[in-house]
Amino acid sequence: MERIRYKLRINETIARIIAESKFISVAAEEVCYQRMVLEDYISKDPEFLKTLKPYFVPESAPEIVKKMAAASARAGVGPMASVAGAIAYFAVRAMVHQGARYAIFENGGDIAIFTEEPVVIGLYAGERIKNLAFKIEPRPAIFGLCTSSGKMGHSLSFGLADSVTVLSEDPALADAVATAVGNCIKTDDPGQMEKTIERYLISGVEGIMVVMNEKIGLGGKLPEIISLPFSPNLITSAWR
Repeated sequence: MERIRYKLRINETIARIIAESKFISVAAEEVCYQRMVLEDYISKDPEFLKTLKPYFVPESAPEIVKKMAAASARAGVGPMASVAGAIAYFAVRAMVHQGARYAIFENGGDIAIFTEEPVVIGLYAGERIKNLAFKIEPRPAIFGLCTSSGKMGHSLSFGLADSVTVLSEDPALADAVATAVGNCIKTDDPGQMEKTIERYLISGVEGIMVVMNEKIGLGGKLPEIISLPFSPNLITSAWR
């Protein structure tokens, strides 16, 4: 069946889905469910929403809450730093469970992907460095490519990077680490970039790319980076 590009908006979740049309409702229903579960938990434990530090949750907590808490603790940030990546993961997992062999869910620059064929993902890192894209090869499981920015969007960041992109087997972890790295990047000094990238190449994180001003820092193993002009309407950006 033909794949479609669908824009989904459910309260604060503003996402793009690329999949066969029959899986769009599956993703939408999963987002609604996970948001309901998360909001219900936060109503009973509001510190989960507020804290900017790793946060313990009980074993009885819902799956999404435990996933966010675990990912953010590994990155050294608060649980909500991983929310977009976590929701993207659950949306793609639901589509895959229903038979999708190609599913991309982009949630404000945080992307969960399952693909059995190559795909190109564009990256918006501001106006100084343009037309960057990742050539993604097929993988046997869901993975995350998440981007954070200290200059664009409304997400909280204490740094000044144009963009920080993280590749991980876990989209929630990729999201949390992108935030953590972004918080540390306050200058375009290559030495600071290198030290920060090395610090956050923890288990489960495959690669990190930092863009600031006209400088790029790379670490780990990233997909092939290519130059590819693309329409602003198709941008997967760090705007949150």
